[in-house]
Amino acid sequence: MANVDQVLIDDWYVVARIEDCPPNSIKSVRLLGEDLVLWRGSTSESPILAWQDRCPHRGTRLSLGKIVDDTFTCKYHGWAYNSAGQCVNIPSSGAQRPPTSICIKTYQCQECWGLVWVSLGNPSHDIPPFPEWDDPHYRKIYFGTHSHHFYSSPFRVFESIFDTSHFSFVHPGSLGTDTQPEVREQIVEVKADSITIGNMEITQSSIGSTGIDSRVSYTYKIYPPLTLYGYKESIKGKMTFLNTVTPIDEEESLVWGQLAMNYGHEIPKLEIAQFYDEAMSQDIPVVGSQRPKLLPLLSQNDSNTPWTSEVHAPCDQASIAYRRWLKKLGITYGVC
Repeated sequence: MANVDQVLIDDWYVVARIEDCPPNSIKSVRLLGEDLVLWRGSTSESPILAWQDRCPHRGTRLSLGKIVDDTFTCKYHGWAYNSAGQCVNIPSSGAQRPPTSICIKTYQCQECWGLVWVSLGNPSHDIPPFPEWDDPHYRKIYFGTHSHHFYSSPFRVFESIFDTSHFSFVHPGSLGTDTQPEVREQIVEVKADSITIGNMEITQSSIGSTGIDSRVSYTYKIYPPLTLYGYKESIKGKMTFLNTVTPIDEEESLVWGQLAMNYGHEIPKLEIAQFYDEAMSQDIPVVGSQRPKLLPLLSQNDSNTPWTSEVHAPCDQASIAYRRWLKKLGITYGVC
């Protein structure tokens, strides 16, 4: 995790869906340049554990190993570790008890909103709220049939998520319409722990609609630094969502999320998930083409950047507030 800002190390990130981690499962993931292994014991009540994907004996990937009686066994020499990461058996040593100093590096892990969240540090805040998750009037649907892989800075990707002005051109006929691209002046409120973006009205075609365009209103709340809770209100009802970006490294990211809707119960969940798969597939090449790949925070007068300064439009006021916020946090990873 060289050169990763402490504020990023101490945050929460989604690394998997809970349903992808059944009992006795092993899954390798990567977060902020660190290789991790997720595993669960023999029952559905067993918690999902997040460990460094490295056996301290000879550095072998633990994710190549297996789970035996709720202990994790390394494939190389059979060293076994209990759920606390403590080595409990070294087969080559016979009955001799392993030293208590032999431990796997473990990380904090939570299961929340159908997702697996991991922190590599010591977060001072909890996972952002999603109040509609426990409301029986709302359907819960994954944001796509899978996570969405971007080869771009996590901050570039996240900025695209709350940028409604691109909907009319990257997603015409679904999230926007190129015949009515206007975006009303936004109301941006910056607080110590969040940024709220309101008054975002655009014209779009809703999922499962007859193709008739309608005016909808978005409200977003950004939690530092890569998670967004938001909702969309239309004549059909209210859709809420939690979107979050996982930084694999400085120029590679995953987008995860959940939706909750109090309308559209007749629309199959798969159709809605595939709608967002298509939207993300339209975003991926566009965001991936941005140069520089890292999100620019330096001023146009800084001689250390080879890129000309980006220019802004009135609809970019939320983006400007977000970039200023990142700079105030002292973020250096994934930005330039």
